[in-house]
Amino acid sequence: MRGVLRRLTWGLADQAVTSLVSFVVGIVVARSLGALEFGAFSLAWVTYGVVVNISRGLATDPLAVRFSGVDRPLWRTAVASSSGMAIVVGLTTGAISAGVGTVLGGRIGAAFVALGIVLPGLMLQDSWRFAFFAAGHGGKAFVSDLTWALALVPLLFLASHDASVTTFVLAWGGAGAFAALVSGVQAGVLPRVTRARHWLRDHRDLSLRYLTENVTLSGAYQLRMYGLGAFAGVAAVGTVRGAEMLLGPFFIVLSGIGLVAVPEAARVLRRAARRLWVFCLLLGGAQAAAALAWGLLLLVALPDSWGRALLGEVWLTAAALVLPATLSVTFAGFNTGAAAGLRALGIARRSLKAQLFASAFYLVGGVSGGAIGGALGSAWGAACATFCAAFVWWVTLRAGIRERVRLESELDSVQETPEMRNT
Repeated sequence: MRGVLRRLTWGLADQAVTSLVSFVVGIVVARSLGALEFGAFSLAWVTYGVVVNISRGLATDPLAVRFSGVDRPLWRTAVASSSGMAIVVGLTTGAISAGVGTVLGGRIGAAFVALGIVLPGLMLQDSWRFAFFAAGHGGKAFVSDLTWALALVPLLFLASHDASVTTFVLAWGGAGAFAALVSGVQAGVLPRVTRARHWLRDHRDLSLRYLTENVTLSGAYQLRMYGLGAFAGVAAVGTVRGAEMLLGPFFIVLSGIGLVAVPEAARVLRRAARRLWVFCLLLGGAQAAAALAWGLLLLVALPDSWGRALLGEVWLTAAALVLPATLSVTFAGFNTGAAAGLRALGIARRSLKAQLFASAFYLVGGVSGGAIGGALGSAWGAACATFCAAFVWWVTLRAGIRERVRLESELDSVQETPEMRNT
């Protein structure tokens, strides 16, 4: 238990640094550039998030499932291949981004060209983070992100003297690439780009489904916002986003635990499959309780004047959404426990089906609620959809654990036959 708590602590600390980097970069760029260039930078930032989901699905998610807590020689071999896969994703998407930027031209085109240059280094840095957590070395992942944050200080200072979307994207990406180099020294592993094809071939049963899961998850959120804007107006989108921003500190906790959830679940599974259910229940229950406590604190203790100071005029409409937004995040936190268990079991077919159902519930609930009741209706629709998704996630996990226990029992019975013992 001490080891689990130590690794969870490193996950929270690492995510706190990552969130701080995102916040500082956003503030500096917004203050230095005009609305148009900041919008171009934001498009590049969102695109980076999409590419990260692709890289994790193809490279680091299979690594976390199959190589968490294994012997170091096996881990080193796997990391060399998975990090090579991450570089290939960065090179491929970087070439596409640069090509699109060249065609578009202008400030937006410049942002995408600069993003294409830095994507390989950024994907490599992200792959090191997950590799360290798979090995139980969360402190090294923290050093990696701390290096990124420290390298940003002089680079952002230099970029602000020649403020443009290109210089800021290069400064942000260059600091990430430097952190990737430092992480490689910590790991003592050389990425093998030539092994990327073999990695994809050996783990395609997981990687392609995890890729679909990651894209579906982010896509459902984006489509909900687009649908809400179409039915209720752009102001409703801002209202929903404002309520979500109030829950921002908890999202740091949720993301930090998410970094270590799958590796820890995989370790529990190797000890005893029957214990996985209890572990996932405790993990999801703790996250749900934390989200509920934070949301209730906002409802009871947040002064109205503080809300106005944080969100300005948006607070007037966003305040009514705090309760449904809290419930939505509470149910989502509870469901991540089941999702971590399914990932650890390596049954990507089951987890993909659960994710598709959950995303469909979320999209239908959020958009239909917005069409009926605007921002408030969308918030309650999303909360109800996330509650319904809980049944899908946990029933799927229960079935997966039973299947694993049955297979282990059959294997044990075969190994205990006299013929096997004589052999």
